[in-house]
Amino acid sequence: MDLISHFQGARNLVFIQAGVPLFNEGEPGHTMYVLMEGSATVIVAGHVIEIADPGSLLGEMALVDSSVRSATAIARSNCYVLPINMTQFDLLVRESPEFARHVMMVMAGRLRRMNQRLLEAVYSEPTIRDILTRSNPAVLSN
Repeated sequence: MDLISHFQGARNLVFIQAGVPLFNEGEPGHTMYVLMEGSATVIVAGHVIEIADPGSLLGEMALVDSSVRSATAIARSNCYVLPINMTQFDLLVRESPEFARHVMMVMAGRLRRMNQRLLEAVYSEPTIRDILTRSNPAVLSN
C-alpha cells in the first residue's frame, strides 16, 4: 500500500525539525505516524535498527497494543509526519482493510528483521563447548 498516495492532501501534517525526536523509548504511545517527507532513525536500546524513509510507519506498535514505546524515532532530516491517534486508526481499519493489512505487514517485517538480528547475535556468541575447550583442550578428546 502506498501510504504517501493514500494520505495525499492530508491537512494535519506536523513538521519535525532534523535532530528532534518524534517519540522516545519507554514513553506512553497514543499516536502513530506516517512519515510523509524526510527520514528518521529508529533506535532501540541505543542501537540503530532502521532508517525510515517517506511512506514508513512509526510508532504503530505502541498504538496497537496500548503499551509504552519500544523504540526512539529521531528526525534525520526535516520531516513532515501525519499523526494518527487511536480513534483515527480504528476508523482507517474499518474503512480500509488494506490499511490494516499494511500495518500488520510492517510489524511482521520488523519482527522478522529483529529475529534475524537475534539469531546473528546468538550464533556469534561462543558456545559452552568453545569456552571449555579454550580453557581445557582435553575436553575435545571426551
